[in-house]
Amino acid sequence: MKRRDFIKIASSSIAFSPLLERLAVAAGKGAYAPGPFSGIPRAEIRSLFESNREDAMRLTEDIVVKCVLEKILSPMPPMQHNWIYPGGPYYKGQWIWDSMFVVDILSILPGKKKVIRDIFQNYWDFQDRWNARMPEYAQDMITVAIKTAPQPVRQFSQIPILAWGVERVYCRNGDKELLKQCLPRLEKFHDWYWRERDVTHIGLCTVGAYTGKIQHARWETFDYECNMDDMKLTVHPTRKGPNEGKWYGDTLVTGNTSYLIMGERSLMRLAEIIGDRQMAARRKQRIDKAVTAMRTHMWDEKAGTFLSVKRDTMEKVPVATISSWIPLTAGVPTEAMAKRMAEVLHSDAWQTPLPVPTVDRTDPRWRPTGFWRGDVWPSTNYQIARGLFDYGHIDLAADIADKTVANAIKNGINEHYDSMTGKGIGIKDYCMSSSILTMMLDGITKKYKVKLRG
Repeated sequence: MKRRDFIKIASSSIAFSPLLERLAVAAGKGAYAPGPFSGIPRAEIRSLFESNREDAMRLTEDIVVKCVLEKILSPMPPMQHNWIYPGGPYYKGQWIWDSMFVVDILSILPGKKKVIRDIFQNYWDFQDRWNARMPEYAQDMITVAIKTAPQPVRQFSQIPILAWGVERVYCRNGDKELLKQCLPRLEKFHDWYWRERDVTHIGLCTVGAYTGKIQHARWETFDYECNMDDMKLTVHPTRKGPNEGKWYGDTLVTGNTSYLIMGERSLMRLAEIIGDRQMAARRKQRIDKAVTAMRTHMWDEKAGTFLSVKRDTMEKVPVATISSWIPLTAGVPTEAMAKRMAEVLHSDAWQTPLPVPTVDRTDPRWRPTGFWRGDVWPSTNYQIARGLFDYGHIDLAADIADKTVANAIKNGINEHYDSMTGKGIGIKDYCMSSSILTMMLDGITKKYKVKLRG
């Protein structure tokens, strides 16, 4: 397949009737129609939870209503099932990373198993459409966002967190039908990720995009992180063919490698639950190889964290960013490494008034409102705090989580925040900021406590 043909068919979506296309265009010009769960009384939401503080309870109500229930929309082409809309005028589609924090909260609400299966089915439907058009090496990718028609298909993926989302849902609602639906597809997606992102076969992932555009590749992870400033796209370093494009980054990144390990751990545990020992064994091999590779090539004792590395030389990229801390969430560090990471996170470089900034603030590129270059995101704060909590650094985890909750009570629910003033930035009531509630429900906070009633 010629590269120009590849890009042409990848950019196209499924065939739409003129009527559906007109409806999609009309919907894109204004607000989407209310979804199936809009208008649920707040008293009904409040009755599900209990808290030690009224301000935490009000925040809980706001998150469940505005970041979760109001973000579930009815089918819209190409999605044939209920789907998650992140919020704002630009995010018209169902993302990978963002959506998992929504289904996590949605799964604790009664009667939501079917809609959660719908949300995941959108990914598998995309996989089928993609596979019908793509060459073998690209098979089983899931796009960063299933965009509503008539937007073109995105030709790159995103943080591989879907298996983590399925496990979170299952642990909350015990839906074994969801496991049957998702596990075979998840394994195919993970195999695509290793095949197309672990391009040197050592267990470390790069980012990439079949468009050959560098910013598209960066969009597979934390968009504008400083550790990717010098990254370039190259042809595949080991696969040779006449139609290869410059689709693969020359930097191996800590964030997506960690997320893939985290997802593999979830997939392994879920495979064990359904009795698929062979799948579990396959996933464990991947985990062990990747953890060893991260500890060997990415750990930096002086920096006290994990650093991205150049693909062809294994030279470390000398800047710690938010993705340097995601290995905590994935269980990658040894106990000694985790202790060193906690020490560094205690330092002034990371202890902004609202922690955790997305780059070390001693770096000259740090700005308190910089997009992944000094700002603060609730979702990464949750995952870093969760990782610290799991390694036994309870007080530091609680400090990060409580400050995140307190800031949302003071400044509202936003996509991200100024790390110095705490003021909200970006989309108000953004779906992924439901992770603020997850911090409390997971028991990471000390000052602000929320749990399911009874």
